[in-house]
Amino acid sequence: MACLLVFTGCKTKTKRPLLPNVSGKAGEVLVVIERPDWEADLGVSIREALASDTPYLAQREPLFSLSNVTPGNFSNMFKMHRNLLLINVNPQNVSSGVVYKNNVWAQPQAVVQVNAVDGAQALALFREASPVIAEYFEQNERDRIIANAKLYEERALQAPVEKVTGGILHFPSGYRCRKYTDDFVWIADEKQYTNQTVLVYKYPVDGPDVFTLEKIIAARNAIMKANVPGPVEGSYMTTSEAEEPVTRSLRYHGRDFMETRGFWEVEGDFMGGPFVSHSFYSPDGKDIIVLEAFVFAPRYDKRQYLRQVESLLYSFEWKKDEK
Repeated sequence: MACLLVFTGCKTKTKRPLLPNVSGKAGEVLVVIERPDWEADLGVSIREALASDTPYLAQREPLFSLSNVTPGNFSNMFKMHRNLLLINVNPQNVSSGVVYKNNVWAQPQAVVQVNAVDGAQALALFREASPVIAEYFEQNERDRIIANAKLYEERALQAPVEKVTGGILHFPSGYRCRKYTDDFVWIADEKQYTNQTVLVYKYPVDGPDVFTLEKIIAARNAIMKANVPGPVEGSYMTTSEAEEPVTRSLRYHGRDFMETRGFWEVEGDFMGGPFVSHSFYSPDGKDIIVLEAFVFAPRYDKRQYLRQVESLLYSFEWKKDEK
């Protein structure tokens, strides 16, 4: 069954054009909570849900970087933060539940408020909603990256992606097209010590069960060997077998796709890193289209580099005929 990237509960969106810009670093969440609750089971549950290890990174990095402040110290300075988790525990609360809001004190801001009459109820509410809360903050991080990409877009990169897929991706300034064929596009932002890359490719549908892990990885390895050489003659990119990749079915903005996460490596060399891909049918159902993001940053933590380039995959949209 597909995992839907939607959010349940009460969600309100307000547009306030005069709001200031958010503060805080990308990937940070500020938790507003009383100190006893932060040090008790509720705080443990929050850290387990939001600061657990980011999957499929070579080193341990938290999903989000957490900081906390008590409600009494939640001043205007803190209200500008990009991602806020507000734990509102009060015996006089009329209603209980989890509320999702955007752009309350700044923009583009994501706010989650857990309303409960006591700590036990707050813990139960948070545990039940924690996967949605984590995805809500993650999607807001993606949305900020996509908005920035569109603001400073390399629009010339739309054309090769459209010719292969019939759709477009939005790439920010700094990305360049390295390779382009009828069924493969290699677009990357390459700096001295970091490489953020998007690969776009397609291959014919060959029988049923096209989205099994085995078929996805077999197609990936064949296409990487043919199109992504390594730095040493005869070397090429492939999928690492050190840890088996994982897949899950997702639905986003009306489009169903299979997400695959794993590690890439270079056969015949010592390079490697994380990758994530989205695989889905072409509109006519004859091809499998794959959007893949990978990172090479041996000197640095990789969470934010991967989040940045993975977010670009979510900017995909089918090209509409211009009237």
